[in-house]
Amino acid sequence: MMPNMQQAMKQMQKMQADLARVQEELETKIVTASAGGGAVKVEVSGKLQLQKIEIDPEVINGDDVDMLQDLIIAAVNEGVKNAQDMAASEMAKVTGKLNIPGLPGLF
Repeated sequence: MMPNMQQAMKQMQKMQADLARVQEELETKIVTASAGGGAVKVEVSGKLQLQKIEIDPEVINGDDVDMLQDLIIAAVNEGVKNAQDMAASEMAKVTGKLNIPGLPGLF
C-alpha cells in the first residue's frame, strides 16, 4: 500500500473507534425538556429513550385530560429533539465537517 493510503486507513479506523465510543457514551447522557411552564418534565437519553417523566399534580385534572396529553406530547417531542441535537453535536466532534449520509442513524 502507498503511505498516504495507509495513513488514510489509520485515520478511518480511529474515526470508527471514536464513533463507537461516542455512541456508547450517548447511552448515559440525558437531556431534559418541559412543557406548560414546567408542568410536565421529561428526561430523554442520547439513545432517544424516555427515561423519566414528572407531572405536576396541579395539572392532573380529570376534566381536562386533553390538555395533559398535549403537554406530555410537547415535552416528549422537545426532549427527543434536544437528545437528537446533543447526539449530532457529539458526533460532529468526531467527524468534524464531514457530511456522512446516514450517520445520525447510527445511534
